[in-house]
Amino acid sequence: MTDTFTITLAQLNPTVGDVTGNAALARKARAHAAADKAALVVLPELFIAGYPPEDLVLKPAFQAACRAEIEALARDTADGGPAMLIGTPWVENGQLYNACALLDHGAIVALRFKANLPNYGVFDEKRVFARGPAAGPLTIRGVRVGVPICEDTWMEESADYENVVETLVETGAEILIVPNGSPYARDKSDIRLSMAVARVTESQLPFVYLNQIGGQDELVFDGASFVLNADCSLAVQMTAFTEQTLTLTLTKSANGWTCHGPIAPALDGDKGDYAACVLGLRDYVRKNGFPGVLMGISGGIDSALCAAIAVDALGAEGLRGVMLPFKYTAQASLDDAATLARALGFRYEILPIADAVNGFEKILSGVFAGLARDITEENLQARTRGTLLMAISNKTGAMVVTTGNKSEMSVGYATLYGDMNGGFNPIKDIYKTEVFRLCRLRNRWKPDGAQGPDGEVIPVNIIVRPPTAELRENQTDQDSLPPYDILDGILERLVEREQPLADIVAAGFERETVARIDRLLNIAEYKRRQAAPGVKVTRKSFGRDRRYPITNKFRDFARVPPAPNAAIVAPTATPSSKTFQE
Repeated sequence: MTDTFTITLAQLNPTVGDVTGNAALARKARAHAAADKAALVVLPELFIAGYPPEDLVLKPAFQAACRAEIEALARDTADGGPAMLIGTPWVENGQLYNACALLDHGAIVALRFKANLPNYGVFDEKRVFARGPAAGPLTIRGVRVGVPICEDTWMEESADYENVVETLVETGAEILIVPNGSPYARDKSDIRLSMAVARVTESQLPFVYLNQIGGQDELVFDGASFVLNADCSLAVQMTAFTEQTLTLTLTKSANGWTCHGPIAPALDGDKGDYAACVLGLRDYVRKNGFPGVLMGISGGIDSALCAAIAVDALGAEGLRGVMLPFKYTAQASLDDAATLARALGFRYEILPIADAVNGFEKILSGVFAGLARDITEENLQARTRGTLLMAISNKTGAMVVTTGNKSEMSVGYATLYGDMNGGFNPIKDIYKTEVFRLCRLRNRWKPDGAQGPDGEVIPVNIIVRPPTAELRENQTDQDSLPPYDILDGILERLVEREQPLADIVAAGFERETVARIDRLLNIAEYKRRQAAPGVKVTRKSFGRDRRYPITNKFRDFARVPPAPNAAIVAPTATPSSKTFQE
């Protein structure tokens, strides 16, 4: 009778499409498991492909490459070492599945297919994968292991939901091992843990939750894998935002399987957001092969925060900062930018733009003759800066980092083809009020593995000075926008919660201000569609999970809607779908 079961959890950072490189990571993890005399090494969901592969997974050549590597990994297990449980796309009977393959004794000894496919927020799996059946457990070295894949453990009240965990319990599973590709969102750790506690309570089985880490386009995966014992106690908490390979031994007693291991500190809230921004930028640069990044340094708080993130992600040698002053640039901004560069240690230079801006105005003077000066001329500053930064990027290969925060991008308070455009924006999903908090946070703390210096790296003067947009001489952002605590309070209700305007007004916000911010949010949709990608940290960002039409005439006028009138609906009315089926 087996009374111990040693497994290695490989919380690793795959790259989408790098099938050979991902297989090499899997082999390294298996070697670690072999050294620890583990029976099994577990890798995250769709590990061989990288997650999420999106429509890449539909290419037959990609499917074939994934299968070939899985077969090669299977042959490796003929050496008598640990079995391997690894996520992979899998084609069977003409259907494409999100699968986990068990490799042992030189063969693919079993496959399990994901039954519940997420199709909300950033997920779109129903487009590319077929639903798998709710299958029973796998027998691994004498232990019956249930392998629900990610969404298979998230209960959903619908007729389509397959209760995979219930099936596994009924068919004799002793342990649940759950491979995941679960992206970071603020406060998501508590949600995951609550889900896992509910499944353990129902199943009375230990729950091993393995998540990948790393940045993939706008998504960041935080790892933070964990194990719950059957009594719902937290047995293991792995690190967040860091690769970790950990070997655990589960011991069987009359009360079932239990284990105990390290408990890493949680990383959530502002610290989680900052760590996500660092990891997201680092992996976007590294995985896309850029030699470093280039950034306009204005002396303002947004570019200061982005500079700190860039240095933490890439090291001081990975950032080149350029100050592009015009006649309205204050000496305080020049001084603070220079102080920031010295504190963080990155390369910094000053390129005045007056000749370029004046040149554009001269070229356009005939076209604009007789027309009053307005924001068009003012925006030439930002567009000139964007042009010069892109020229340096083209010449050096360094990727331009844009620095617009979520508050100002929400309401279109950024210049298209100017300061919104570039390769990547690490603070795209960070509201301005949080920008201030993250700057103060970074001056007293940095994530593990951050390459920037300790201590105060963002000059206090940048944090306390009123924010300036330099759109007009001597104008501050809040001359034309409400104070940021009010702006962000309204935007959070409009964007994250999608509340009706009447509810926002009822919460205490001024009706005219709410209506104006809602209008600005709506008309800026076309700008956001053309902005650089950036790290997603909230549960409802301007990435793939908020999709509003650019051409859209609907407006919420903050009126309380009439209550639904059930009396006007004929009691014999039949849903159209049912009528069609009959």
